[in-house]
Amino acid sequence: MNQKSVASPHEASTQQLHDIFHRLRAHAPEAGQATAAQRRQTLLKLKNCVIHHRPQIQEALLRDFGKSSRETDFSEILTVTTEITKTVSELRRWMRPYRVPTPVTLIGNRSEIIWQPKGVVLIISPWNFPINLTLTPLVSAIAAGNTVCIKPSEFTPHSNRVIETILKEVFTPDEVTIVQGGVETGSSLLDLPFHHIFFTGSPRVGQIVMAKAARHLTSITLELGGKSPAIVDESADIVLAANRIIWSKCYNGGQICIAPDMVWVHESKLDAFLFHAKQAIHQFYGENPQESPDYTRIIHDHHFLRLKAMLDQAAELGARIEAGGQTDQADRYIAPTLLTHIPKDCALMHEEIFGPLLPILTYRKKEDIISVLADFPTPLALYIFSRKRSTQQWFLRQTRAGNSAVNTALAQFFNSNLPFGGEQNSGFGKTHGYFGFQAFSNARSVIHQPYRWSAVDLVQPPFNSLTRLLANFFIRWF
Repeated sequence: MNQKSVASPHEASTQQLHDIFHRLRAHAPEAGQATAAQRRQTLLKLKNCVIHHRPQIQEALLRDFGKSSRETDFSEILTVTTEITKTVSELRRWMRPYRVPTPVTLIGNRSEIIWQPKGVVLIISPWNFPINLTLTPLVSAIAAGNTVCIKPSEFTPHSNRVIETILKEVFTPDEVTIVQGGVETGSSLLDLPFHHIFFTGSPRVGQIVMAKAARHLTSITLELGGKSPAIVDESADIVLAANRIIWSKCYNGGQICIAPDMVWVHESKLDAFLFHAKQAIHQFYGENPQESPDYTRIIHDHHFLRLKAMLDQAAELGARIEAGGQTDQADRYIAPTLLTHIPKDCALMHEEIFGPLLPILTYRKKEDIISVLADFPTPLALYIFSRKRSTQQWFLRQTRAGNSAVNTALAQFFNSNLPFGGEQNSGFGKTHGYFGFQAFSNARSVIHQPYRWSAVDLVQPPFNSLTRLLANFFIRWF
């Protein structure tokens, strides 16, 4: 697939961005008053529109970076439609105020939490899953009652055009607006006083987003990445482990923030793992993955050259290529590649790879892995392959990660009942389902005094001996 580099779209002017922001802000109070039924109706309209434009979405992803229609169905369209289905079915319950206990020290009062929209929110989405990672947070933002400005990546122009078409069919410009542009447009948007920013991207850019948000004390959700490890112990089902790891590493051409970035295999299982990993590559993509219609290409020349430089450096420093290693810049193709004997000082061991290059390392004692992983920032995902429940639990206790899966990979992302998000370097704030609704909402606490008297009357001045007795009693027993 011969793909051309795409020039950045026209940058919006500062005045245009200000006009968009003020239009959204003016409509925010009305949007916040929308009932559950009205929000559900809007979301169902969005779902139907996405389904209606399914062929256009498939074509756009194929043109942007060679993604097959079936992979687009599962990784882009289904994730959005299931998120909407879940949200529509639960939204009335999520929006309902709920009572919380009131301590005896406040007897005579009752307490509750109500959910209110944050206001005008900015969603900055990445190129690797342009439909999924743009529309899924949008679903949560609309469910919470916000108005929304969307800034997609400039590297997926065909997908962006379909997104813009969908948004214009479903929303008015004062409800949701998409802003096309490159780095300058994104930077200018971050200078505006949005009430919440939802950013998906790299930790490096996440730091910039966080610094700009701090100027307006804007709350943020950061969905970042990192070097997500997979661990395969001596008891693991090696066939299953190889299948899931290769699938998750080659999914979307490896351009996914929760793909395994390194695999630690018990030294007694290395040969078996390599054999079955090669079998899995052949099973998924045939003898020559470049000819497979199901193998996604690298997004653009810069990223291709970055990955090739990492591969070349590792090979020069002594890494052994066990499978793959072929590249074709004209096609932006990098084969599924397995590497062993990785030098500690090469880029593959320190940078997030974000491509189909898989370093495979060995260990003897599980404690050895923990000491190595402690030197890495907290990853977005960590995978454990073991038949021993005690080992599974040991690794879950001894490690930290935004999310994890045991004896599978990627599956945690597709369950809207689970919170998805990182920790520290891999981001913070959660999304999906109820957790996404919370991310775009303010949990407003309310306490009511329905009667003339409450315990507050007992602690008002002037203070006396009864006040002192009450203080001693409550301090000791409550």
